[in-house]
Amino acid sequence: MSENIRERTRETENEQETEREDHSCPECSGQLINDDEHGETVCADCGLVVAEDSVDRGPEWRAFDSREKDQKSRVGAPTTNTMHDKGLSTNIDWRNKDAYGNSLGSRQRQKMQRLRKWNERFRTRDSKERNLKQALGEIDRMASALGLPDNVRETASVIYRRALNEDLLPGRSIEGVATASVYAAARQAGVPRSLDEISEVSRVEKSEVARTYRYVVRELGLEVQPADPESYVPRFASGLELSDEAEHRARQLLRNAKEKGVHSGKSPVGLAAAAVYAAALLTNEKTTQAAVSEVADISEVTIRNRYHELLEAEESVGLA
Repeated sequence: MSENIRERTRETENEQETEREDHSCPECSGQLINDDEHGETVCADCGLVVAEDSVDRGPEWRAFDSREKDQKSRVGAPTTNTMHDKGLSTNIDWRNKDAYGNSLGSRQRQKMQRLRKWNERFRTRDSKERNLKQALGEIDRMASALGLPDNVRETASVIYRRALNEDLLPGRSIEGVATASVYAAARQAGVPRSLDEISEVSRVEKSEVARTYRYVVRELGLEVQPADPESYVPRFASGLELSDEAEHRARQLLRNAKEKGVHSGKSPVGLAAAAVYAAALLTNEKTTQAAVSEVADISEVTIRNRYHELLEAEESVGLA
């Protein structure tokens, strides 16, 4: 027993001695220090460079407070709800090339094809994941066609995931619920699109989109404010290439209409289109009802009716 203890003690002393030798200068036995700036290990006494080109294991970025450090720290690509697996699975590239851009041999191509097949099967192992993959692909396609930002796509994906988890899909199509999710997310983010615009890029009819949207909002308890006509003005003015003055005038017309209660029960798209048309005439900018109708995707009759109502509200505010 005592011999074993003495043997372990000698082994510990030898290890400590080796560590001291590793951390001391081979020339003068001085203390070694790590110069991270130059990637070198040098002697503090005689200045001998013992090692160079050391690996910097720290991050390539700088942080000046703990919050910034937490934001910048990472261990891979960020997770996202716009992908059915949240971006956590492996993705094998479709190109049959290696890391240097060289084409793979026939045996390697066959091997990679088998790996892709099994990887795809593993990523979508059950019907729920296949459902989610198809729906999120539809959401991404429609959001791209409508020019919606990334935050709207993320919100739409979360809404669809909630609908799937709440078992709201039986009896409804995947495309219908996906379209309703995009419509609701756009309205929540303050960048609404009309039902006509949504139905144009969707694979389902307008009536089904409206019906599914009401059902999803009711069942999930989503807080969706009524669409503000002013939120459509920048897009319409940009499509007609109107000036900032005309856009500002259109907003003022809509504010006066709200003050007089003209907007109640009216389509926000029709009011916005009429306001843009009226503002263009008031600022002496050339545009036609046909051009506004094409940009806003609404009939010229609606524009004319709302146009007269907006001017009447403007006059009554001015007289008051």
